[in-house]
Amino acid sequence: MSAWVLPDHIADVLPSEARHIEELRRQLLDTARGYGYELVMPPLLEHLESLLSGTGEALDLQTFKLVDQLSGRSMGLRADTTPQVARIDAHLLNRDGVARLCYCGPVLHTRPDRPHATREPLQFGAEIYGHAGLEADTETLLLALDCLDAAGLREGVIVDLADARIVRALFAGVPVDAAVLARVHAALAAKDASELASLTKDFPAASRDGLRALIGLYGDVSVLDEAAKALEGTPAVAPALADLRQIAAGLDEVAGRQISFDLADLRGYAYYSGMRFGIYVPGAADSLVRGGRYDEVGAVFGRNRPAVGFSLDVRELVGVLPARPLRAAIRAPWSDAAGLRQAIAQLRKSGETVVCVLPGHGSEIDEFHCDRELVEQAGQWSVRTI
Repeated sequence: MSAWVLPDHIADVLPSEARHIEELRRQLLDTARGYGYELVMPPLLEHLESLLSGTGEALDLQTFKLVDQLSGRSMGLRADTTPQVARIDAHLLNRDGVARLCYCGPVLHTRPDRPHATREPLQFGAEIYGHAGLEADTETLLLALDCLDAAGLREGVIVDLADARIVRALFAGVPVDAAVLARVHAALAAKDASELASLTKDFPAASRDGLRALIGLYGDVSVLDEAAKALEGTPAVAPALADLRQIAAGLDEVAGRQISFDLADLRGYAYYSGMRFGIYVPGAADSLVRGGRYDEVGAVFGRNRPAVGFSLDVRELVGVLPARPLRAAIRAPWSDAAGLRQAIAQLRKSGETVVCVLPGHGSEIDEFHCDRELVEQAGQWSVRTI
């Protein structure tokens, strides 16, 4: 095999796309900072028991594992950053009040998590720890939408809401092993009524009928009324439906976005404990942003704090945006002349991009659009429009 062939679902990022990704990374972090979020940078590599604590089988299967040559302990390359941020909140910051934290860095997946996805996403995320109220849920959604706004995505954006407590309530008191539970979750996600009927035929009536009803509970806000009737045999569902209604009302009032509901949506990692959402945009095959409430994520680190947040892949985000134009620049000749060197240095200090043309390469194309040039006139160097 050729030395330049990369593994499946791993790719180089070339100059124009890399520039776009880096500019977006800065925009997203600046947007989060505007809300008061502090940047953290967890390590890419951690001891396996810390990296996977409390996250469930799905994340375990997505994690690359290796042995530390220094300690002999098992280590993993992170497949998701949230467990690390929960550890930071619990052990390093250890604040009594609210902690708003954000991050942006690569994660690695053993398999792509959706068709045509990379196994090396650049994950941006923002999380709130320490507040159990719906205010934190709403702020998380508003920040996610503002991040998409900053990237140039507003038209056609759809926020899809669900709540992990609904399915949990329907399973309460039902003896079922992990394998069957996983198959039920998969049938719900695929809206496979026949498979779900087969798996739940021996469940108590309220659980069986409720789970089967979930398959049809998707659409606009009227779905919440339908759910209240269809699931009235499971009273524990009511608080989740009330919270979804309140979040949707607040979001619609402030952001004015299209909101939908899919009460059978169970995608994502196992740590979700309440409201969860996906944000869909034109051009993306699946939800571009995923998030929700995961109050139990810090328990394994000895500090079970309320938590809610979201994440997105910056590389995937770039894939649904128009290519950005080449950055304007100034072309300058290559010379040892002191006056020219000083002029170039001053322009660069003022924020301009100055590309010095090396001898013999004047007609080559590069990443920058040189719409001006540095010329000498009467012993002085000045910028002229080309």
